[in-house]
Amino acid sequence: MSLFPDAKTFIQIGPFSIQWYAMFYLISAIVAYYLVQYRFQKIGYSKKDVELSDYIINTFFVGILGGRIWYVLFVGNTYYLNHPLSIFKIWEGGLAIQGGVIAGLLYSVYYMKKKHISIPEAADVIMPCMLLCQAIGRWGNFINQEAHGPITTREFLASLHLPQFVIDGMCIQGVYYHPTFLYESLLNVVGFLIIVIGFHYFQKKKGAQFFAYFVWYGIVRFFIEMLRTDPLLLFGLRMSMLTAVVFFIFGVAGLYYVYRYGEKIKRPYL
Repeated sequence: MSLFPDAKTFIQIGPFSIQWYAMFYLISAIVAYYLVQYRFQKIGYSKKDVELSDYIINTFFVGILGGRIWYVLFVGNTYYLNHPLSIFKIWEGGLAIQGGVIAGLLYSVYYMKKKHISIPEAADVIMPCMLLCQAIGRWGNFINQEAHGPITTREFLASLHLPQFVIDGMCIQGVYYHPTFLYESLLNVVGFLIIVIGFHYFQKKKGAQFFAYFVWYGIVRFFIEMLRTDPLLLFGLRMSMLTAVVFFIFGVAGLYYVYRYGEKIKRPYL
């Protein structure tokens, strides 16, 4: 057994290894479990009413499956047609978060109906936590040296007062790149805090935090995607930018609907 045998591997046990990429997604799932469980209890559900271990585990794998399918469909080249077995090598990178969100959302509706949990309340509890999970998951992209922006200089990165390990990690084959993973990660944390804390004081209707997620993430992803050098394409269009626009419109329309016609919340969310 070898711990940290190389920059991308967390642990090596004989011929088997666990990559840092996978570890960050696992950490995000653990954070989601405790945070979502806590938030459900804050709005009146007991731990017995909402035991989320099976939900988080299932959603984790459904999200990975959805993210992988989305990435393979829109990566914009024929690599996976020529190397079909590589479709299963998710440890090498290649998960599209937007596909994971859509797949996880569909499974969540099924699960909450099955457990007779209020879907609007569950949506408000869960979706803001996604921003925090996505912020953690982006560090897996950093380890794999992917999802970066255009070429820049070491001096520019140093001017941002970034930690040295981030600057070093953005040097790929002797060339420095914009750390778009970091930009998105930080903005997702900001969005999480704004939605969870801000809506705690101002939210009046169920569903507002759910739709606010799509507004925030739609804006963030649209502008981050403008910097990305590895876009997913559909007929030459940047699929992630197109999806970000759809997310934003969906979120704005949803906020309008819930504030005009939605059900009032029973107690503040936090």
